[in-house]
Amino acid sequence: MQFHFDESSPLYQQIASQLEEMIFTGGFDEGDKVPSTTQLSQQLHINPATVLKGMNQLVDKGLIEKRRGLGMFVMKGAQQKIMEQRKEDFYNDYVKTLLLEAHKLGITKQHLQDLIERGEQDGKINS
Repeated sequence: MQFHFDESSPLYQQIASQLEEMIFTGGFDEGDKVPSTTQLSQQLHINPATVLKGMNQLVDKGLIEKRRGLGMFVMKGAQQKIMEQRKEDFYNDYVKTLLLEAHKLGITKQHLQDLIERGEQDGKINS
């Protein structure tokens, strides 16, 4: 398990994001036990409170659960929750912006569809 940190956001948020990514990509399956706060803090050489704060963000999102005396486990449906949130974020971050800019440029729905198809073809050529 590899963690990569930078200066872009607080460590606890980066821990939460990277654990979430591991759940999303199948690094942790539903029902899997995630490393303990102590294990992660020792492995990463950071304060256990920082790790716990990041893990609590995932608890608050309903992605992992604390089982008293046993540890933290990936909740059933966690991967699907992440997928749904990412789809909503994609809509808000990209689609709305795209449509706003298309409207400003006078791009019609059909022209936009043509551009999407062109982009798909360009992607196939370049891959």
